[in-house]
Amino acid sequence: MKCPFCGHLEDRVIDSRAGGSGEVIRRRRECAACERRFTTYERVEDILPTVVKKDGRREPFDRQKLGRGLRIACNKRPVSTEQLDSMVDAIEREAQESERREISSAELGDRVMRHLRDLDEVAYVRFASVYRSFRDIDQFMAKLGKLVKAKAP
Repeated sequence: MKCPFCGHLEDRVIDSRAGGSGEVIRRRRECAACERRFTTYERVEDILPTVVKKDGRREPFDRQKLGRGLRIACNKRPVSTEQLDSMVDAIEREAQESERREISSAELGDRVMRHLRDLDEVAYVRFASVYRSFRDIDQFMAKLGKLVKAKAP
């Protein structure tokens, strides 16, 4: 592992621990040259499906991009980083377990919306407004009305 401080390629592992969900290994390392310590995270590299965009473009599944979108939707909402990370993990796991080579961005967006609806309704509406590309206030109000009706007893 290359030292982030001096660039030396030799180090030793001081400590290894499983991450919160057991899917990540956290390793504390010490550089053999400068003796500074740093942390690395290891996860099994899974074969994730390719995301097919609305315009037909294909790009690899990117958990960081998914996390950024969720953080924007949940900005200034009472949603913890741990909740967002577990949601990204769940969506990524669903994509892997589908065992399909490609997944449409529409299906991925629907999965995100399902998870967000259960977590925070304001974040759900924020995400939906961008994802569904609302053109005017009427479309926005219609979606909000459906959410209110679904919540009513």
